[in-house]
Amino acid sequence: MRRIFLLATVPLALAAGGCATGPRYVEPASSAPAVFPTAGAVDMRMAGMPAADLVDWWRAFNDPTLTSLVERALAQNLDLQQAAARVTQARAALKGANAALLPSAQVTGQAGEVYQSLETPVGRIGSAFPQFERSTELYQLDLGASWELDVFGGRDAARDAARADWQSSAASAVAARLAVIAQTADTYVTIRGLQARLAIARAQADTQARLTDIVALQFRKGVAAELQLRQSEGALAQVRASVPALHNELDKAMNALDVLLGDQPGSSHITLADAAPIPAAPAISTAGGPAALLRRRPDIIAAERTLAASNARIGVAISEYYPKFSLSGLLGTATTAAGGLFGGNSIQASGFLGLRWRLFDFGRIDAEVKAAKGRNAEALAAYRQTVLRAAQDVEDAFSTLVQQEARAAALARGEASLSRAQAASLAAYKGGVVSLVEVLDADRRLLETRDGEVQARAAASRGAIASFRALGGGWSPATAVSKEKVGG
Repeated sequence: MRRIFLLATVPLALAAGGCATGPRYVEPASSAPAVFPTAGAVDMRMAGMPAADLVDWWRAFNDPTLTSLVERALAQNLDLQQAAARVTQARAALKGANAALLPSAQVTGQAGEVYQSLETPVGRIGSAFPQFERSTELYQLDLGASWELDVFGGRDAARDAARADWQSSAASAVAARLAVIAQTADTYVTIRGLQARLAIARAQADTQARLTDIVALQFRKGVAAELQLRQSEGALAQVRASVPALHNELDKAMNALDVLLGDQPGSSHITLADAAPIPAAPAISTAGGPAALLRRRPDIIAAERTLAASNARIGVAISEYYPKFSLSGLLGTATTAAGGLFGGNSIQASGFLGLRWRLFDFGRIDAEVKAAKGRNAEALAAYRQTVLRAAQDVEDAFSTLVQQEARAAALARGEASLSRAQAASLAAYKGGVVSLVEVLDADRRLLETRDGEVQARAAASRGAIASFRALGGGWSPATAVSKEKVGG
């Protein structure tokens, strides 16, 4: 036992003064500007109004149906369930990496009886002795322990990598949550926009049908030419043809919403059958600019944690240059009689100091280190790309919001003028002042303007939703799992 203790002192002393391998991780610096270029236009669009809370921004649309759908999606969406399962797996991997730093122990035992053959070499030799017994019992109980000492920090680096992987998976799960919220809201707004467009198309079809009836009556009386009747019928067919196309898009949007909610496609067709107004975009805060964006966007946090994990794995690879020390020991008892299992003469013990060193494998280790550094360079480029794309998302969403609102306002003014023009052209046609072509042209222009105005309003609301998503809205970094809290 004293010798076993002496064997243990050497690697324990090395472990006490052990060193860490690999480069020290430094979080990349950001070169983002102080403010978003389009932030001024977003701040001015609804000056004086309170900005929506980024944590639960969908409530600011003041649409109970939208709020209910988002809450259902958060509770039932299958993508979120997969993301949660990935976090559980990463957490288990971290526990495994922590356990690898600690000694392992196991208890083994056996009890058996052996009846020796006399035709084997052992049996022939043994049978020559007077006291030889063919039947032998064996009882054994052992406690074994082993410990690979992390002298050069390889396993510690592996634990750091596993921790960063867990943090990355947790941030990715939050990113999935934000995506589901935004996709649910975006799909809902799309549905309301398509319903409004369908109503316009059907109303226009009714108007065009009445005009066709007038022309048909005039044709039968010999007042209108057949050309005018056929032109009117063709225009009516064009308007009616737009209805099935819009209905098809509406069906697909409702099916997409059902999948987001974790329901069977077709479930929403009844609950959302009644049309409702397109929810208007609320006021939006720019959330502290690009600097705050780096702290709010979970995909950026996930990319940074992935970078940290790849940096730690360089240390894991470099540690293979150095020897690995391990301690193993066994304390137990063995006897051929059950009654003597715990007697002093049955005690057995052993202890070993192990050494494993890839001394003649440095070429392969060089390749492993280079591969780890290459993955780290890839992760760094991916992180920087994520930051750039996040800024692009914000700029694109802000531009869509502002420009589509301006487009909707311009089309609304044009719709008022074209409505009067359409009524005037119809009255003039009945009085014989203008031709049917002018009436049809006025109808076409009015339909296109109304349809465009609805599309612009829906696009503006969808731009607001994209803005909230781009800003990292939908969670609170101070209370949810973040890089600092997960770090530990």
